[in-house]
Amino acid sequence: MSLAIVFSRARHGLAAPLVTVEVHIANGLPAFHLVGLPEASVKESRDRVRSALVNSGFAFPDRKITVNLAPADLPKEGGRFDLPIALGIIVASGQLAEKSIEGYEFVGELALSGEIRAIVGEIPVAMACRDAGRATLMPMINAEQAQQVPKARIYGATHLLQIHSFLQSGQALPAIPALQTEPRKQWPDLADVKGQTAAKRALEIAAAGEHNLLMLGPAGTGKSMLAQRLPAILPELTEEEALQTAALYSIAGMPRSMNDWQQRPFRQPHHTSSAVALVGGGPVPKPGEISLAHHGVLFLDELPEFPRKVLDVLREPLETGWIHISRAARQAEFPAQFQLIAALNPSPTGHHDDGRASPEQVMRYLNRISGPFLDRIELQIDVPLLPKGLLSQQGVVAESSAQVRQRVLAARATQLARQGKANARLSAAEINQHCPLSTQDAAFLEDTIHHLKLSARSYHKLIKVARTIADLQELPHIRKEHLMEALSYRALERLLSYLKG
Repeated sequence: MSLAIVFSRARHGLAAPLVTVEVHIANGLPAFHLVGLPEASVKESRDRVRSALVNSGFAFPDRKITVNLAPADLPKEGGRFDLPIALGIIVASGQLAEKSIEGYEFVGELALSGEIRAIVGEIPVAMACRDAGRATLMPMINAEQAQQVPKARIYGATHLLQIHSFLQSGQALPAIPALQTEPRKQWPDLADVKGQTAAKRALEIAAAGEHNLLMLGPAGTGKSMLAQRLPAILPELTEEEALQTAALYSIAGMPRSMNDWQQRPFRQPHHTSSAVALVGGGPVPKPGEISLAHHGVLFLDELPEFPRKVLDVLREPLETGWIHISRAARQAEFPAQFQLIAALNPSPTGHHDDGRASPEQVMRYLNRISGPFLDRIELQIDVPLLPKGLLSQQGVVAESSAQVRQRVLAARATQLARQGKANARLSAAEINQHCPLSTQDAAFLEDTIHHLKLSARSYHKLIKVARTIADLQELPHIRKEHLMEALSYRALERLLSYLKG
């Protein structure tokens, strides 16, 4: 047969769209044409495939070869199409039966010796092949990671000859090694933080409702310690959430270990990070820090040290849970449903009462954070200096992360049973349905909002926080005291009002 059709997968954001590799061998002067919007790395596959076939003992047709990667309007990049192109040539030249490749999809880069090298993004490929009802044959290194995809039929190989023997005569491929077990990451315990009872309470509320949290306080009061202990009190990822997270890390070339599979990611980018590093981008768009923190925590320490334009790019994903990246030739969409934890000092000197910074300097420092960005953070708390004698106090046992986590899990279970999601993810219509207020409480909250000059967005976020507080107390309805506690968590807005006033 002079025409062969082999199925493969491209990389487009988090998706793995189907690519049909059509190989036609015709009479004429020897030539190798590759069409279908291939980038430079794909065009170079002609030389890799030729050498891999010859060095593996296959006859390379001395005729006109045309390879079409369909659909033609989908950009193709990387070496992932080497393996399907080589198999297409083998089938089209009669060195392998056409029926032998039915029901399979192939991805992999070829070395000149015929060895199969790893690609990026094996988990989205495995998920897409599973949904299409076909098995996936990929490099062994990728197969180790892809075997975590439930119900996916994964085969791994290290050489082109292994695949040929498997398809032609049914010779078994090497067994996919089990993922190497590594010690599970142990998050530091909340009991290590002395004092800061109010901050721990806010951290518990943030964990229970998946709310964003901003901690304002002098240097050395434990803001970073608290943030780094948040993952220890969060519920584990569900199977579906773990798969989405692993897919994002897969296309970023950062595979997750099996032991950390259901642990929520914790990302802490440096304040010198660019907007592209945070939200993603590049010629071939890759996920940024906010997507790597999907279903997890994004911790921004020293918040005002981030450029204001960098922080403002987070406003849309904080609201929608998605980031849309558009480039001249590429567009991509990545999920970014993260929980933002931020920390900042009250002034550029690190303290608000040391006399070294004037009110104007403090205002310039705090104004690096825009109002619309701050408006999207539900919990804003003071983390003060510890009172004298607390550090040297002996025999005081604070609550451990395990104890706090039990209350968080109970509150999350209540929310999932009631509305199927965390309180922070409720829409305006769902707030009306699941977070009703009495007439008096609604009037009280609206009057307070107008007095503090807060937005309608803040109004809804305060109700969500109050709903979480009620859930932690296992109460079916929101009470006025829950609203008052939620209003108390607006520290930075109160400070800015004071400085302006």
